[in-house]
Amino acid sequence: MSLPICRPLTLHELELAAKDKLPPHIYEFYAGGSDNQDALTRNRSAFSRLVIRPRVMVDVSKVDTSIELFGWRSPLPVGIAPSAMQRLAGGNGEIDVAKAAAGMQLNMSLSSQSTSALEDVMDVQQQIDPAAGNLPPFWMQLYLYEEAQKSVSLIQRAEAAGYQALVLTVDTPVLGNRLSERRTAVVLPPGLSLPNLEPTPSSSSPSLGPKQPSVNRQLMNATTATEAQALLKVAGARMHSSSLTWGATLAFLRRTTRMKIILKGIMTGEDAALAVEHGADAIIVSNHGGRQLDAASSTIEALPEVVAAVRGAIPVILDGGVRSGTDVFKALALGADFVLVGRPVLWGLAYDGQHGVEAVMHILERELSRTMALAGTPTVKEITKDRVGVIMRDGFGISKL
Repeated sequence: MSLPICRPLTLHELELAAKDKLPPHIYEFYAGGSDNQDALTRNRSAFSRLVIRPRVMVDVSKVDTSIELFGWRSPLPVGIAPSAMQRLAGGNGEIDVAKAAAGMQLNMSLSSQSTSALEDVMDVQQQIDPAAGNLPPFWMQLYLYEEAQKSVSLIQRAEAAGYQALVLTVDTPVLGNRLSERRTAVVLPPGLSLPNLEPTPSSSSPSLGPKQPSVNRQLMNATTATEAQALLKVAGARMHSSSLTWGATLAFLRRTTRMKIILKGIMTGEDAALAVEHGADAIIVSNHGGRQLDAASSTIEALPEVVAAVRGAIPVILDGGVRSGTDVFKALALGADFVLVGRPVLWGLAYDGQHGVEAVMHILERELSRTMALAGTPTVKEITKDRVGVIMRDGFGISKL
């Protein structure tokens, strides 16, 4: 018989506590992946193939988990990834997340499909006493519309509000086949909206089911090519762009904003090199939390190839499958400059609003600090590739990377 959990001590325990509180279809909406959920599973399981090679007789009486990114000193090499419709998770949604991030001086990215206005989220940061210094940067995530000019107003709003970077999601020309979401539609309840997006026309076809929060989710539910084409005719200009190209898209964004441009969804060395060539300020190695191409590799497996292609020219950020401070350590050892967590923040939000989100980040900080001490790496700069090995698939032992 297991003892009741009074206070979650790990992110897994936080997820279990959140699952008990959330309606099943909302939990599945956040937790699920696409198709057979293979990419979702790989994101987690790939970390377990990596082991840490600890060094001893090192002075770790003072462990420093801070890093510098874009000239800003972060107390942790961990930020909060963008995720949609956070008020469905609980509390005040994005506002609670922003309060936690701002209070702990941590970076967060706001989803353009948030249930809070981007200006209201940034106001949370501005309420911090300027005398405290080191205000954490907030970034704005964006899906470009098929008609890119229709995205300009949102980009301008974000820049005017004080967001420091634009996180362009590049792996979503269409939504992945998210079966749980198709079986039980996630519909915004009365009183909730997506205030960062302009209203989109809805299809008159009854076969597409109840109204979804975005046209892209309606398209995902289309069961025939005829239904899909009918929807595209009604709202094609408002769809996520399926015609992004390196030269045209980056040039458009540079003409439109002075914010830094971060590309989210890079999974190969070839695309990483193109991102550098076309002037991206950073890239995020991401497979959309396993919600897009189910046959994609895990992000931690893709990371070394991407790091090698970038050659230190721009920061490389990783998300996907990070569930412990040890996972953060492994990502840093393989060359990530920064790590993002998404679902754990939603579990914290469901568990206890702002305080739950803070609990998530405190757990990661304590686990990372402890791992660094036990591995003999008192600073993040000392977390290098030689500190990890990979378990051999055949035979016995580990191989250095």
